[in-house]
Amino acid sequence: MTKRKLSKDEQDLWQKVAKTADPLHDLPPNFAPKTALPKRIEVSPPEAPAALPKFKIGAKSRDATPGNNLAPTLSERLAEEPVRMDQKAFQRLKRGRLYPEARIDLHGMTLDQAHPALTGFVMRSYAEGMRLVLVITGKGKARDDGGPIPVRFGVLKHQVPQWLKMAPLGPIVLQVTEAHQKHGGSGAYYVYLRRVR
Repeated sequence: MTKRKLSKDEQDLWQKVAKTADPLHDLPPNFAPKTALPKRIEVSPPEAPAALPKFKIGAKSRDATPGNNLAPTLSERLAEEPVRMDQKAFQRLKRGRLYPEARIDLHGMTLDQAHPALTGFVMRSYAEGMRLVLVITGKGKARDDGGPIPVRFGVLKHQVPQWLKMAPLGPIVLQVTEAHQKHGGSGAYYVYLRRVR
């Protein structure tokens, strides 16, 4: 930026204005501020960054990717249970070659209605010496009430295997597995009972 020289009129005007101004501090009349230049700071050029070592994306990650932490489905849990009945009979049962001697249909029942009906049916079947019965629960209705907590799909379907493991049915039930497709598939259970003593 270049300084321009003030004209004679501008200098006279400035002198008039300067005479009317009150000084902030009591300074001698011939005081001139010292204008010292700021010290020059030596700045060294930035160092060149060190070269990054070669890397491969994912080289330090764990080998096995973690799976999801979802609970196994009811079908998977039943399939993983140990076989407590004769292995040949179990294979025939899974292929649908054994036929149930009695059946109960729990469709349309509430939990309060279905539990005593199931208990009575299994106890009567055991007392009559039956070995294989079919319990039809249905697959459940798809319903979503829009709430933040998901509603279990097929309440009876999930509850019946638990009831069959609890007293009084637990000691007389030998095996529970999903039925073959011709007997209802995943909407029904084969219940294999122990022999009457």
